[in-house]
Amino acid sequence: MRLDKYSYSYIGLLVFHTVVLLFIANDFSISYKESLKYFDDSNILYYITYISTNIFGNNNFALRLPFVLFYTASSILFYNITDGYFRHQWDRVIALSIFMVLPGVNSSALLVNESIVVIFFTLIYLYSYKVTKQHNYFLLFLFLFVDNSFAILFLSLFIYSLNKKDNKLLVISLILFGLSMSIYGFDMGGRPRGYFIDTFGMYATIFSPILFIYFFYSIYRVGIHFKKDIYWYIAITALMLSFLFSLRQKIDIADFAPFTVIAVPIMVKLFMHSIRVRLKEFRKVEYSIAVVSIVILVLNFFVLVFNKQFYRFMDDPSKHFIYKYHTTQELAMRLKDLGIEKIDTKNKQLQQKLKYYGIEKGEDLYLSEHFIPNCEKTITIKYYGKLIKRYYIYRADMRR
Repeated sequence: MRLDKYSYSYIGLLVFHTVVLLFIANDFSISYKESLKYFDDSNILYYITYISTNIFGNNNFALRLPFVLFYTASSILFYNITDGYFRHQWDRVIALSIFMVLPGVNSSALLVNESIVVIFFTLIYLYSYKVTKQHNYFLLFLFLFVDNSFAILFLSLFIYSLNKKDNKLLVISLILFGLSMSIYGFDMGGRPRGYFIDTFGMYATIFSPILFIYFFYSIYRVGIHFKKDIYWYIAITALMLSFLFSLRQKIDIADFAPFTVIAVPIMVKLFMHSIRVRLKEFRKVEYSIAVVSIVILVLNFFVLVFNKQFYRFMDDPSKHFIYKYHTTQELAMRLKDLGIEKIDTKNKQLQQKLKYYGIEKGEDLYLSEHFIPNCEKTITIKYYGKLIKRYYIYRADMRR
């Protein structure tokens, strides 16, 4: 990579963002769903998190570290695959900046989920395709065993091969899609019920509302008037499938979203083209959209970074938007400070989360989230002086 002012801007942004994510990683305790994934050795997340926690111990930082690293590596790949994609280098930096601060990408960089892993491997494939001008069938075969959501990539490549008349890619992608569906499938059961609006709302959360509307417009606009590249085929396939499935059932947006965020270069390229073909006095609308979109993205990022500060202004801490990712590590540390490594609780989800921090289920002591008269110990958890949660410890023979 040739170092120029654009490269230095990219490097500075990447380093800053990665450091911030590493800094706040310790603020996120394990959630119940994450704990299930952590102890389930049948998925790739188990092995990713096990390596990290085996080195750094069972704490929040070790749990989040692999996903921050996947995020950093994905950002590097994203920057490299856009080399030559734009006429102007600043457009490339803008595309990377948007990708890095997308709410969905930031959250996937901190949470135990497959999304950032899928983004990373998809970008590896696209980078390989960019460099070699050949489809890497070994990678595609490997993806079959990484995650079920790669069925969407296989289907998008099948549609892409039809347009490009690439018979080899057509056959292999179709076979891989069939194998993926036979191994994992997509749940189409349950009572038919429309979740179209819910899906639209989830995308608006992942992109931010204005940006998602423009993403939707960009996919449509490019499909009608411009040359369609491989990014477009991947994004449109994921988007259309997600809306199609949501007509019947509630979908897992994590299966589809990773393939839509890689369309950021398409959005930026179309937007910058729209600005440059207009005279300066007719660019006010585009500039207004850009400013509002950037402000929303930056605000979303700062809300994530300073999320605990919002407890100061809340009467009910349980209404905090990421409450389920708080207090558990602090509780486990307080229990260990009291010499307690085994305790029982009626809250089975809390019991499961405490297991990650080395607090096993016991028989002698009982942990309650509700006040118990004559309890032996009380654990109080506060953030910035604000009471978040109280726990009460008493002997099991006092249990009612």
